[in-house]
Amino acid sequence: MRNEAGRQMKNVLVTGANGFIGKELIRVLANNGYSVRATVRRAESALPSGDTLTWFVTNDLANQENFSMLNGVDAVVQLAGRAHVLKETATDPLAVFRMVNTAGTLNLARQAAAVGVRRFVFISSIGVNGAFTRAGECFTEQSPPAPHNPYAISKWEAEQGLLEISRETGIEVVILRPPLIYGPGVKANFLQLLKWVESGWPLPLGGIQNRRSFLFLGNFVDAIRLCIEHPAAAGQTFLVDDGEPVSTPELIRAVAYAMGRSARLLAVPGGVLGLAGALLGKRAAVAQLTGSLLIDSSAIRSRLGWTPPYSLQQGLDATVAALKRA
Repeated sequence: MRNEAGRQMKNVLVTGANGFIGKELIRVLANNGYSVRATVRRAESALPSGDTLTWFVTNDLANQENFSMLNGVDAVVQLAGRAHVLKETATDPLAVFRMVNTAGTLNLARQAAAVGVRRFVFISSIGVNGAFTRAGECFTEQSPPAPHNPYAISKWEAEQGLLEISRETGIEVVILRPPLIYGPGVKANFLQLLKWVESGWPLPLGGIQNRRSFLFLGNFVDAIRLCIEHPAAAGQTFLVDDGEPVSTPELIRAVAYAMGRSARLLAVPGGVLGLAGALLGKRAAVAQLTGSLLIDSSAIRSRLGWTPPYSLQQGLDATVAALKRA
């Protein structure tokens, strides 16, 4: 596939390549004929290089001045950044997020534009739109931004800076905002949910009537690969999900099905759950389990012709299978 200038986009730089998304992305790209340059922060995190994969160490994107790995690159996928921190220790979290996610991204983009990189794909977050949606509503690309925490603010500011760099230099920017991503190797709250279901203990979530959008890792990597190449992706912001929103009880039943067992759910009022979360210091985790976050990903489907290659259940099956192997 070629971009608007007719140039094949086969030389790709992937930053943060040893992360949850990066590992799968570089595997898929290398297996599909791309020449991949992958960056990590520490040399010991790199995998062996090969004919289609070369590793570089970049530990400070915000202040680095020589990005030699950009020479000859057609497209950059910017995954590197500071993600959600469960136990924040920084005295000024926003400043740290801005340094890594905003300044680091914009420095890399400027350097990429300077050496003739054609396209810059930025992995942002649905948090730019907000933390929750109200009943009957969903986020779209036209929804007003409402970043709700330092992480989301840093992503939003990076988006705005990238669009300005694009206007100044002509580099094609593509922005992707995913919701919670699950798949083999998932961690944090989703992994905890898997372990709860696996334990067989009854979960007090049977009465929750929310709707949440999720995104399987395999689907996201497929969408990223399309956005590297597709001419119509240039200059666009896309929301991406599986297209199968579910309630928390429905998600638990699907996970239990993948594990070959029955879900054990108790109907506890949401107010009681909220109070318990506040008392236990788990307010955010409870809100994620009980609240709604619904997105409309029809834009990427209609403009790029993208269809998720995996269903929600297939994604959960793969996630559970990986958990059992581990």
